[in-house]
Amino acid sequence: MEDYLQACRAALQGSRPLHVVLGNEACDLDSMVSSLALAFYLAKTTEAEEVFVPVLNIKRSELPLRGDNAFFLQKVHIAESLLIFRDEIDLHALHQAGRLTLTLVDHHILPISDAALENAIAEVLDHRPIEQKRCPPCHVTVELVGSCTTLVTERILQGVPETLDRQTAALLHGTIILDCVNMDLNIGKATPKDKKYVEKLEALFPDLPDRKDIFDSLQKAKFDVSGLTTEQMLRKDQKTITRQGISVAISAIYMDLEAFLQRPGLIADLHAFCQAHSYDALVAMTIFFNTHNEPVRQLAVFCPHAALRTTICGALERSHSPSLKLTPAPSSHPNLQAYLQGNTQVSRKKLLPLLQGALSACSDSMTIPSGQPETRGVSREQVDMELDRAGAPLISGLSQDEEDPPLPPTPMNSLVDECPLDQGLPKLSAEAIFEKCSQISLSQTPSASLPKK
Repeated sequence: MEDYLQACRAALQGSRPLHVVLGNEACDLDSMVSSLALAFYLAKTTEAEEVFVPVLNIKRSELPLRGDNAFFLQKVHIAESLLIFRDEIDLHALHQAGRLTLTLVDHHILPISDAALENAIAEVLDHRPIEQKRCPPCHVTVELVGSCTTLVTERILQGVPETLDRQTAALLHGTIILDCVNMDLNIGKATPKDKKYVEKLEALFPDLPDRKDIFDSLQKAKFDVSGLTTEQMLRKDQKTITRQGISVAISAIYMDLEAFLQRPGLIADLHAFCQAHSYDALVAMTIFFNTHNEPVRQLAVFCPHAALRTTICGALERSHSPSLKLTPAPSSHPNLQAYLQGNTQVSRKKLLPLLQGALSACSDSMTIPSGQPETRGVSREQVDMELDRAGAPLISGLSQDEEDPPLPPTPMNSLVDECPLDQGLPKLSAEAIFEKCSQISLSQTPSASLPKK
């Protein structure tokens, strides 16, 4: 793959049309590997003028925040210098020049800043239900499996399997195992298809690492936050939602909330983080294990705007499908509300529709003004009336209980997100944990060939 990636970088300086395989903005391991493996496969099997290029949908400077990504690249001997990051390619300029085609993997919705690129999307490959109203008009494949890399593996093995080399197989194999929590049936992440393709990869390449060994090492790398600043911790595993002109960041924090809240200068850091990225509020979801190796979830809502903070907290406290079973926790700052979360099975994936609904329910009178934070009091009764008037679930195409989400009647796309502990955790070792599902289900597309290794 190294020769191929070098050729991709060279292609950025040329004039040939580019077919970019783009993962989601979280750029988790599933998204990164899906982009690399699918682009590499298409480059080897498609006769076309355009060049297939995998692009990591983050800035290069953010890769160290994805500990499992950096660790795995080093383990399979792929130099980070060979990769192409979002800040190293101008997709909008390519599109305006008529040189861009996009395939989305592990997500299906482009952010508002990339809305102009929608008509460049030729294909989507995702692995969770889609938000129907925002589905791009292209060929979309969705299948509810544990990892998007399972669908990429299927695409390769059902297409031209002889193109699969051990290095790519190792990337696919390790990512499926991490996403599916080492194929643990008690956790319920792995589907029969995930299991099938892990076994196929092991049959083709018997020297692949032991499942437990690769899972433990990737899991350890993923949850290592030592040495990170507050901003880096918030950005490490972050999603953003925008409704009614209001933007809210949702960050997974892999430590005890009490320890997080005691970080020196935390409130100033949270203010700076929100201001730097134009967020009106921040929801931090902490995840850690207690002394009995049981998962513990906690929540913190930071928002200088009283009305918006009351709206968000009210929506989370009132939710019954699912119920978070929140208990208020001590907080010394008026702009931050902390909670213990009794229902550890409610992950960020399940929290997103609740927050989207809360923001959609905000009336014009609750719109956040530019400039100074809002300080006037807002009663819980006012918030309740607004939420009840808007109704639930408020988000078309999203089931409130995602334990058994129905497939859409026609192929579409999906929400990009997932979070550890989604199905809760059995009483196993701290390594045998949670993690996300991923997104995107492709079909076939034409495009270019590059040197292969």
